[in-house]
Amino acid sequence: MIRKQFIIATLACAAAVPAVIAAQNAPRQLTWTFDRLDKIGGIETKVEGNPKIIDTPLGKAVEFDGVDDAIWIEKHPLAGAETFTFEAFFRPDGGAVEQRWFHLAERDVKTGLLAGAEHAKTGQDSNARFLFELRVVDGTQWFLDAFVNGAGYNKALMFKDKLHPIGQWYHVAQTFDGKMFRSYVNGELQGEAEVAFKPQGEGAASVGTRINRVNYFHGALRQARFTPKALTPDQFMKLPGKK
Repeated sequence: MIRKQFIIATLACAAAVPAVIAAQNAPRQLTWTFDRLDKIGGIETKVEGNPKIIDTPLGKAVEFDGVDDAIWIEKHPLAGAETFTFEAFFRPDGGAVEQRWFHLAERDVKTGLLAGAEHAKTGQDSNARFLFELRVVDGTQWFLDAFVNGAGYNKALMFKDKLHPIGQWYHVAQTFDGKMFRSYVNGELQGEAEVAFKPQGEGAASVGTRINRVNYFHGALRQARFTPKALTPDQFMKLPGKK
């Protein structure tokens, strides 16, 4: 009887090992606060141009000039996530019409590149990625472009009628719940679409520009948070004074 109980206990422990390993390797919620330039989220950065630390009503933030200011962080904080919420506090200050201000990129395992590997048919970057972009309208307003791309999926949530004044602080988010990809500004739904999303691999992030140094951002960034599940608006980070 003792031998039988020992065998059962051993098998139960062996069966539990994969679950323990999976839990250890699962993505966890991360918050990056942009109140310094040398490290973000405890990770040493690479800085180009002359981004500045400024005081804001939200606390210290990084300001980008829209010309050549950028920060690179050697981590893809949503790598491995099957569902996600990618959110940020940012202030768009006008400038160029197209701005790609936060880029999470999967690293190509064959080339080691984060971008630039072109798809044979489209000529477009084939690396899986998340992007926060914006479009400036008449120099006074902007609308959000939330984008995901990978093997079997490619979707931009961009709605030209959802306009917001420049020069103010906003909370933006993109989420995926296993079926629907959604984007939000200050907790208000901008749009949604069904996406066959697949988890992305390890990589890195660029802030203030697309990872291949185009479409620089003019504005400021205070904080970003990455959650491996789809949050609802009541669970988002809150701007001061917002419920």
